[in-house]
Amino acid sequence: MGAMSSSSRPFLLFFFLPLIAISILALHASGATMTLYNKCSHPVWPGIQASAGKPLLARGGFKLPPNKAYTMQLPPGWSGRVWGRHGCSFDAAGKGRCATGDCGGALFCNGIGGAPPATLAEITLGGEQDFYDVSLVDGYNLGISITPVRGSGSGTGRCSYAGCVSDLNMMCPAGLQVRSRDKRRVVACKSACFAFNSPRYCCTGSFGSPHTCKPTAYSRIFKAACPRAYSYAYDDPTSIATCTAASYLLTFCPAPHRR
Repeated sequence: MGAMSSSSRPFLLFFFLPLIAISILALHASGATMTLYNKCSHPVWPGIQASAGKPLLARGGFKLPPNKAYTMQLPPGWSGRVWGRHGCSFDAAGKGRCATGDCGGALFCNGIGGAPPATLAEITLGGEQDFYDVSLVDGYNLGISITPVRGSGSGTGRCSYAGCVSDLNMMCPAGLQVRSRDKRRVVACKSACFAFNSPRYCCTGSFGSPHTCKPTAYSRIFKAACPRAYSYAYDDPTSIATCTAASYLLTFCPAPHRR
């Protein structure tokens, strides 16, 4: 992985979920952590992009085999986004490409975002309150969930689960589909904004406010499948969650959430 700052040095965890949770609690004592856990049957290459002015973590990306986890210490006030790349191939120099979520053809994204469509997990650590969500605004490629660990809060949406566990590739409308090279499989589902570049779908121009940009037939498909994820730009009330003094477990290909 190369040299890393103390704030981004990883802890490799080779346990199943209950032991992962215990390990998160142990590490939590020294500050907030974020654990990335791959429950997919195939490798995932997480991409990590910090917000402007925030430190880069784990050089922005790495390979995560199935049923493995990777935990990072989060610096105070950190914010950024995480997504999963799949179908990747890199040479010894870290150059290559991914079928979805590619970040400039590099193993280490180094601050570059993922090419849509890609499911995004977003988190902002605050002094009094953290904000986090899973977004389909840039489309979908893999299921992702965020679960806070040992946080506090009260009221609707406090320290709640956020995510998209449904396989939207299985129900993606024809006009939004991204297919594999052999055309046999749908590997990602575009957002209507990315597919059609229309102000109505992108919430821009005369549609650039919550009052004028409303759900569409496409965003309703996303919302019905993933009610705890952003389906379009102004889908705030049911999509963003908050918590205080928590660590976070981010899971790729999560099992259906039990209420």
